[in-house]
Amino acid sequence: MTVETHDPAPHRGAPDWLWYVGVPAVGVVLYLLYGQLIPISEWVTGLFPVARDSHTGEAIAFFVYDVPKVLLLLTGIVFVTGVLRSWFSPEKTRAILAGKNQIWGYPLAALLGVLTPFCSCSSVPLFIGFVSAGIPLGVTFSFLIAGPMVGPVGLGLLYGLVGWQIATIYLVFGFSIATVAGFVMGRMGLERYLQDWVRDLNAGPVGDLPEERLTLVDRLKIGVEQVREIVGKVWIWVLVGIGIGAAIHGYVPEEMMLRIMGGEAWWSVPAAVVVGVPMYTNAAGVIPIVEALLGKGAALGTTLAFMMSVIALSLPEMIILKQVLTLRLIAIFLAVVVAGILATGFLFNFLL
Repeated sequence: MTVETHDPAPHRGAPDWLWYVGVPAVGVVLYLLYGQLIPISEWVTGLFPVARDSHTGEAIAFFVYDVPKVLLLLTGIVFVTGVLRSWFSPEKTRAILAGKNQIWGYPLAALLGVLTPFCSCSSVPLFIGFVSAGIPLGVTFSFLIAGPMVGPVGLGLLYGLVGWQIATIYLVFGFSIATVAGFVMGRMGLERYLQDWVRDLNAGPVGDLPEERLTLVDRLKIGVEQVREIVGKVWIWVLVGIGIGAAIHGYVPEEMMLRIMGGEAWWSVPAAVVVGVPMYTNAAGVIPIVEALLGKGAALGTTLAFMMSVIALSLPEMIILKQVLTLRLIAIFLAVVVAGILATGFLFNFLL
């Protein structure tokens, strides 16, 4: 599938000035809307005949907040990467990150993930943008792993909960897992397991016009077309994935998790990962659960393994990623990350 732009000479459509004014105006409106998502979600939740602090109220509020958040991020990121792609074709991007330069792509992508305050589903739009821009798949996986696993919100809350020493160790391990996992997956030649439409997108030309003839308006049109192309394919799965996540967020009992992770048996670490993967919340949402687990006597390594699996390997994230990756590639991604999480959990339990 290619991104098409029409020859501007015979059919210019809207005048150029409208694009110059309209695109920034839409961007400002979307930015302001993004900043009001919490009060909007609370207002919408209040329209339902349920108590706000009930399981159903929590699920509704979560869904109403997260759906527009992820869709807004997806729209903005895909548009920006689409415009940038008009300057940097997939071939140029791959060339920049090829050979000796590519080795730096993994830690840089992981660092970008560490500095990006997104949950797993919110990181997916950037991941899709990177993949569609032709950035090597292993590098994009380094970002996808580090983003939710070692974000600034989770680190800050973890620092307040367990102190800077453990938070720093967690940062180092999370960053290392993201970098090494991305490097390993990059060496496995997994691009053939991308969905066909993603491979076609990378293989196709940026537009019908030679690059030197593209005007800024032409590039803006390419960004809009990218939004129509990509967001149009995945939005329904955003709804499905977040809907499942909202149900889990609202209804999974904390008591059940405490029973599974309350001891220090060897199987508690893999059990914590099994329990955490189907769940869905961000770092701010999981930290109170982490605090409760530690207060109930759960081992630190077991608790951290649970935390990492919740925010880095959520079921809704996998559902959305299915529109970009084949099941085989998702399985490989899960296996590599789970191995890193298990290693971290066992090591923390051994050391502490």
